[in-house]
Amino acid sequence: MKYVYLFQSLAVPDQRYIGITANLAERLRTHNDGGSPHTSKYRPWKVVLYRCFQDDQRVVEFERYLKSGSGHAFAKMRSW
Repeated sequence: MKYVYLFQSLAVPDQRYIGITANLAERLRTHNDGGSPHTSKYRPWKVVLYRCFQDDQRVVEFERYLKSGSGHAFAKMRSW
């Protein structure tokens, strides 16, 4: 099983990060520990939304959707 996730920076709330992982808790920990150069300057992060998929193709399609214009609008409506 894989997750598509959207993290939001607590330090810079306009910064979001969308990705795919098999272990959501570990991925959040990696981002918050500075293990990703792309996101380390915006630490700490929180989970805004995630969705679990069994089908690898669907997980990639949903990640692509979240990174699109309508996906950004969808995520904004659901972030808090």
